[in-house]
Amino acid sequence: MREFDYRRADDVPGAVALLGTDPDARYLGGGTNLVDLMKTGVERPARLVDVRRLPLDRIEPADDGGLRIGATVTNSDLAAHPEVRRRYPALAQAVLAGASGQLRNMATVGGNLLQRTRCGYFTDVTQPCNKRAPGSGCPAVSGEHRNHAVLGASDHCVAVHPSDMGVALTAFDAVVSYETADGPGRLPLDDLYLPVGDTPHRETALPPGALVTGVALPPAPVAARSRYRKVRERASYAFAIGSVAAALDVRDGVVREARLALGAVASRPWRARAAERVLTGAPATAESFAAAADAELAAARPLPDNGYKVTLMRNLVVAVLSELAEEAAR
Repeated sequence: MREFDYRRADDVPGAVALLGTDPDARYLGGGTNLVDLMKTGVERPARLVDVRRLPLDRIEPADDGGLRIGATVTNSDLAAHPEVRRRYPALAQAVLAGASGQLRNMATVGGNLLQRTRCGYFTDVTQPCNKRAPGSGCPAVSGEHRNHAVLGASDHCVAVHPSDMGVALTAFDAVVSYETADGPGRLPLDDLYLPVGDTPHRETALPPGALVTGVALPPAPVAARSRYRKVRERASYAFAIGSVAAALDVRDGVVREARLALGAVASRPWRARAAERVLTGAPATAESFAAAADAELAAARPLPDNGYKVTLMRNLVVAVLSELAEEAAR
C-alpha cells in the first residue's frame, strides 16, 4: 500500500489550490474509477483532493433555456431529474445504461467524463501501454482488441472511451466548465478529448490542475425526441461494445434536424457529423438512415478481430433512427 495525502476541499478555489499543478495529485469525486485504478497500481497519486462536498451538486435552468449540471451531481440524480428526462431523454437513458444502481449513486458527472479506458492492457501494470507508459507500445494492436476502436485510432493506441453519459452529452453539444488558478474556462465536449495521434497519454485539453465544475446543455428542442441504445455482451453492468445517442426532427416525412453520436468506437464519444449531414433534408426512411451510417463509417479502420463493430454500428444506427422516425409519424 502506497501512502498518500488526503485533503477535503471546502470550496472550488480551495480545491484548485490544494491540487496545484502537482502531476501526482488527483481530484476525488465518487471514486468509482480512480479508486479501482489505485488498487491495481495504475494510478499512484501522492495526494487526493476530495471535492465531493463542493457546492456543485445541482441541476438548474440556464439563462439561454438549457440546463446547467454541476460536476458533483451523481449519475442517479442526473438520470432521475424530471427536466433531464423530459428535455433530454437520451441522456437519462444513457446514464441508466451504465454501471449498477450502487455505482450510479456514487459516481459523479465530472468523474464520468474523465474516467479512463477499460482496456485490459492499460489496467494491467505488467503489460506495456502507451497511455500508461508513453513509448512502451500498444500490445492491443496485435493482441486482444475485440472491443477496441474502429474510428479515430492510431498505431499508438486503439482503446475506447467507456462513458455512456458522454455519448449523449456529445450529441447535444454539451460544454464543460472548469476552474484553474488563473480563473474559469469552458470547453465544448467535442474539444475536451484530444485525438490519439502519437500521444495517447494526453487525453484531454484541460489545463494542468483544472477542476471540472459542471456541464452546460444548450437548448435543443430536437433532443425531446431522442434515444440511447447500448449493445453489450450481457444484459446489465457491462461496458458497451457499441452505442448510439440519436435525436430526430421529422416533418412531412423529411428529416429537418438530426443529432447522432456513437459510443465504444473511438477514444472519445464520437459525434457523427458526416451522418448528420446526409440525414438533414433527406427522407426519413431506412435507406436514408443506412446511407448516413455508411457515410460515417466509411472512415472506419477496424483491426482483424473487431470488424464486426462496423456492421453492428450500421445496424444500430438504422434501428434507432427508424424507431425515432416511426414515433414522429404517430
